Amino acid sequence: MSQVSDIDESLYSRQLYVLGHEAMHHMKKADVLIAGMRGLGVEIAKNVILAGVKSVTVQDEGIASWEDLSSQFYLEESSIGQNRAQCSLSKLLKLNPYVTVSAHTGPLHENLLAQFQVVVLTNSSLDEQRKIGKYCHSSGIQFITADTKGLCGQIFCDFGEQFEVADWNGVPPVFATIDHISRGNPGIVTCTDKHEFQDGDFVAFSEVLGMTELNSCGQVEIKVLEPYTFSICDTSLFSEYEKGGVATEVKMPKMFHFQALHDAISNPQMVMTGYGKTNKHHTLHLAFQALHCFVKRAGRLPKPRDQADAKMLLAMMRELKSEAQLELDEDIVRKFAFTAQGNLGPVNSFIGGLAAQEVLKASSRKFTPVQQWLYFDALECLPEEEEEKEEVRLLTEHNFAPTGSRYDGQIAVFGKAFQEKLGKQKYFLVGTGAIGCELLKNFALIGLGAAEDGHITVTDMDSIEKSNLNRQFLFTSEDIGRLKSETAMQAILKMNPSMHITAHQNRVDPESEEVYGNKFFSSLDGVAAALDNLEARVYLDGRCVQHQKPLLEGGTLGTRGHTTVVVPFLTDSYGVPGSSLQKAIPLCTLKNFPYLIEHTLQWARDEFEGLFKQVPENVNQYLTDHEFLQRTLERGEAGALEVLAQLHGSVGSQRPAVWEDCVTWARLRWEILYNNDIRQLLHCFPPHQMTSSGLPFWSGQKKCPHPLTFSPNNATHMDYIIAAANLYAQIYKIKGTRDRNTIREVLEKVHVPSFTPKSGVKIHVTDQDMEKDKENVDTAHLLKLKNELASTPGNSTTLRMHPIEFEKDDDTNFHMDFIVAASNLRAENYGIPPADRLKSKLVAGRIIPAIATTTAAVAGLMCLELYKLVQGHRRIELYRPAFLNLAVQTCVFYQPLAPQLFTVAGKKYSLWNQFPVQGRCNGQEEMTLKELIEQIKVRGPPTHTDSVQPSPSLKRKLPSKRTLSEG
Repeated sequence: MSQVSDIDESLYSRQLYVLGHEAMHHMKKADVLIAGMRGLGVEIAKNVILAGVKSVTVQDEGIASWEDLSSQFYLEESSIGQNRAQCSLSKLLKLNPYVTVSAHTGPLHENLLAQFQVVVLTNSSLDEQRKIGKYCHSSGIQFITADTKGLCGQIFCDFGEQFEVADWNGVPPVFATIDHISRGNPGIVTCTDKHEFQDGDFVAFSEVLGMTELNSCGQVEIKVLEPYTFSICDTSLFSEYEKGGVATEVKMPKMFHFQALHDAISNPQMVMTGYGKTNKHHTLHLAFQALHCFVKRAGRLPKPRDQADAKMLLAMMRELKSEAQLELDEDIVRKFAFTAQGNLGPVNSFIGGLAAQEVLKASSRKFTPVQQWLYFDALECLPEEEEEKEEVRLLTEHNFAPTGSRYDGQIAVFGKAFQEKLGKQKYFLVGTGAIGCELLKNFALIGLGAAEDGHITVTDMDSIEKSNLNRQFLFTSEDIGRLKSETAMQAILKMNPSMHITAHQNRVDPESEEVYGNKFFSSLDGVAAALDNLEARVYLDGRCVQHQKPLLEGGTLGTRGHTTVVVPFLTDSYGVPGSSLQKAIPLCTLKNFPYLIEHTLQWARDEFEGLFKQVPENVNQYLTDHEFLQRTLERGEAGALEVLAQLHGSVGSQRPAVWEDCVTWARLRWEILYNNDIRQLLHCFPPHQMTSSGLPFWSGQKKCPHPLTFSPNNATHMDYIIAAANLYAQIYKIKGTRDRNTIREVLEKVHVPSFTPKSGVKIHVTDQDMEKDKENVDTAHLLKLKNELASTPGNSTTLRMHPIEFEKDDDTNFHMDFIVAASNLRAENYGIPPADRLKSKLVAGRIIPAIATTTAAVAGLMCLELYKLVQGHRRIELYRPAFLNLAVQTCVFYQPLAPQLFTVAGKKYSLWNQFPVQGRCNGQEEMTLKELIEQIKVRGPPTHTDSVQPSPSLKRKLPSKRTLSEG
């Protein structure tokens, strides 16, 4: 752990949850060369620099052209005619102060290549790829090529003949609680619950009583027998198993083998992006090779929509096919040729995110690398007429000719008419966090809302924090503290001065419907959601359904990402909130029987909220609201007793007057939590307690605890006192201190009463018992408290308290200090391994792990769906929601669900239908259900052209969907 301090956790915290310290330390030693600074190259460079390698050198001999501006977001109109690498350097330098960034404007040569551990080629010829790939393979340099042409992209990886990965998938090790282990050859392990192990996994044993030899035998290979059992090594000579124990997966290194580019071309291994597309991927593999031949022969790319060039490319592919013995998909080849001259920001965003992740894998040796080719296409984005006709005759060559504008790379694919339509769009972007920044970048590149009558409204109520900078690339350290939406707008206007953007700082919820009401939504062409929580997504989805507007939605969770597209009348909607995606921890587990560090962290967070937020808020309500007491009593006697007892202490004699009182409170609180409560628990359930069925009470997931003895020489003990005392002082506006010597002097004077466990105390074993016992309340004590608190104190103003809102990212505010110490002390009570500050912040702060590569890829896919929405695609199979996991290069596209139909008055409707009601309901009087049905029978199901208000009662309940969270 000595190396941990040289990683800036305040900057990299979200990424550290994805990669871990070891991988980050490997990355900090990596020098990376990225050749080619067109749109794809700069996207890769941006993501790699944000991730925090040692150095990045960007190389390009070429000069900027108008076509580059359609995807190269760090070039400006003034950059035309200048070197692309040099023009990009100043902005790349600002991305990460810990990364050395330089530009090389000369050619690539072996002396240059030898300086790097990872080399990436973009926008390069096949001859150059072969030459440099051969050198890198023989020199032990990890080699990556990436390319995009129009709506298609490719990635190739060669990490050498042997490349060892420490963690192939990034998933935390699974574990199982042990119920029994037999003596035999092999030994059979029975678990208390279904395990998640697989054949060939290795596990390590801990906390086993009796058969203690297993605790020290290291990693053991297992064989799965049943969902609850697996076999291990020979245990016949071991001691007899008594109880307890945990089997934890040991992640073993995995070796990968790569061919050099020359061999991999003729014998390709491919990662499939989507199912059942083997033929398409092999066609694209040959198409990219043929394209290199075409450029070598013609000195240019095929012209947009040029039939002669398409036939020429197809002929070249047939020559390659005779060697490869593969069946070609000629329709793909034709479209590939028609669009190859295109240069699209969204495609570069997606391929650039994936390629940058491969750079991180090469430099960190974490996750499964691409083996060895990956192909992607979004040809379904082309106009639907092209999908339905063999020859494209409706579109003229003039429509795709360059105009000398920043959108020429896009016009080459979609034409001028579509570009004009993009410019006129009016879109609402909710959220300018990680995905929001990437979406705005793509909006600027494609010219969304850039025409005179186009517009983008963006809203985000948050301000910029240091931890945002690792993936929200529109912000720099100079922007910390500024509003996200305003700062993002200014950054985008520098990328594309033609953009029309308005920045708001509003939360999108029922309270903001005066701003985002019917008039606002009616003016929109669509909505993009870049949100980080399910409830906000569902609310925004409901508003889109209500106003029949399309919705683009995406989220990330570490290396995993998803995208969703909602199209009025064509697809299902996003859905409604269901039960929480995470299982709630039973209260009895938190209170008495924790067995995971996640339990003690949640317990510590609950302690924080209860002591330093809820109690002060209750006190303030009691002091200002005369009905608070009565409302509290009406909510149930058990809860009322707890609240009234806290009130009584906070406004009465227990209220602290000076700093020393706060230290005393913290010390006594420590004694109650970590000594007295544990002793009482063991009094009720002694270590050798047996259940009514004759089994040990303390077994399986019930860990037998032990009390702690306070020592001022124990760092964790003192950490708790310092944090708890200071937080307690803050809610009473008393000045605290961090000085340990001063606090130790106060502690020496604190009298800690002796404790004797009480008989007759009932400790609940299950939540059901707790629920049943809610009625067993000390009503006499409750009545006494009620009477004493009936009259609000006359000095209520001076008794007001100051609630604390939990803030995880400020390391000076004692919040995480309290959580870490409180959790680890409780973990020590129960023999649970402690958690460091980073892990504690992740769990207690409910942080969503995040990394820039996934964000870029997700935003690119969302904008490819945007192309379809703007064109008005009406075939549901052309839309492609996606799920991806960059750790293992899983990329699955699927068809969205059609809306469910239901019958009203004998006619079919979906949630998109609205019912224009004429007659009395439109005037002053109400309408009966019978009258409404009669009107529906006459008018029939309305269409999206009806300008009406929805009938919320007819909107069906949709199933909740599992989504990822980072927006």
